[in-house]
Amino acid sequence: MKYRALLVAAQMCAAALSCFTIPAARAIESQSPQLAVAPAFPVASGVRVAGDNKQTRFILDIDRKIDVRAFVLGDPYRVVVDIPQVTFDLPAGTGTTGRGLIRAFRYGLVMPGGSRVVFDLAGPAKIEKAYVIDAANGQPPRLVVELAAVERSAFKVSHAGDEKLQLRPAIVADASGTAVETTGAMGPGKPADSRPVIVIDPGHGGVDNGTQAATGEAEKTLVLDFAKALRDRIEKGGKFRVVMTRDDDTFIPLGERVRIARSNMASLFVSIHADALPKRGGDAQGATVYTLSDRASDAEAEKLAEAENKADAIAGVNLTEEPAEVADILIELTQRETRAFSNRFARTLVNEMKNVARMHKHPLKSAGFKVLKAHDVPSVLVELGYVSNKDDLQHLVSENWRSRTVGSVAQAVDAFLGKRVISAGPSK
Repeated sequence: MKYRALLVAAQMCAAALSCFTIPAARAIESQSPQLAVAPAFPVASGVRVAGDNKQTRFILDIDRKIDVRAFVLGDPYRVVVDIPQVTFDLPAGTGTTGRGLIRAFRYGLVMPGGSRVVFDLAGPAKIEKAYVIDAANGQPPRLVVELAAVERSAFKVSHAGDEKLQLRPAIVADASGTAVETTGAMGPGKPADSRPVIVIDPGHGGVDNGTQAATGEAEKTLVLDFAKALRDRIEKGGKFRVVMTRDDDTFIPLGERVRIARSNMASLFVSIHADALPKRGGDAQGATVYTLSDRASDAEAEKLAEAENKADAIAGVNLTEEPAEVADILIELTQRETRAFSNRFARTLVNEMKNVARMHKHPLKSAGFKVLKAHDVPSVLVELGYVSNKDDLQHLVSENWRSRTVGSVAQAVDAFLGKRVISAGPSK
């Protein structure tokens, strides 16, 4: 009897155990396919540069085959490699130094769905081959670009138009707050929104990192975080409509940033940046507000404008294709009025920011920044601080500092536009 009772108990335990383990096993099985799902974009996990100043090979390890298109640009000598959007899982600092014909290289998103790698060349060169090979012998697929040196007289730039970016339209919000895409100002049939438009322009992005701190923080990320917080703060007030030139890690050419402001008939354009001094270049700290001028206010402002105006070249855009501004007497008059408004807003902004943020010893400056050249949109460029200064960097990564400073900028916007300043729309 005892034996039979023990046998029955054992059978009951086994049944109970099976009831417990089978659903658990099914739960694990139901989760396992999620772990095996491939990432949305190809992943680049390694890079190598080999060769000398006669022949150089660039190799990028990726986890699947992709299409590739490469072309060369001059003044300065560059090679541009366009590929589908890729997640670059590469160590910090990759590309700061090169080898052979490739002096350095950079990489990143250049438009939604498209990534770009740009080589800075040590001299004139041509692309002998650009291709992707299959995985083999335990090695992943590889993107390979082979370069060969050429005489300066034999150097050939890609045919005009090959390197033009297919840019996304500007992202704006309609009257209901729903995000919509537009290639210009709202046309007939779209809900009218009479609120003034503020265009916030986070500098750099994608393939263009901007300045970089010794500890790895990139300007493009710091200013995007600040710009998003500023957008949210301004939109919360409900008085203005905000348009961002970029709201993700995408490269936007300087001319396109200006066109976004003009096509949206912006009442104000605010470009957000962070500065840095070169090694052994001394030390500087604090925020600075810049306006446009034909002659820089000082040597430092001139150098900064030169650096910022190279953003398109850094991302591999052919600057020879950029249209020249029309020199018209009406445009000159409009620009004169616009610069007066820009200077007024700059002073208002400095007065607000100095209450919560450390300012540069000369907080108001001017120089020939391309991104400020919309002749009918009051425009300023704000350098939030120096990533090369440890105290400024500590502020730039601080949410508390960002919140206080964003509040001061939003207050300046409100004070400036609250005075019913007349701002001209795009000339007709």
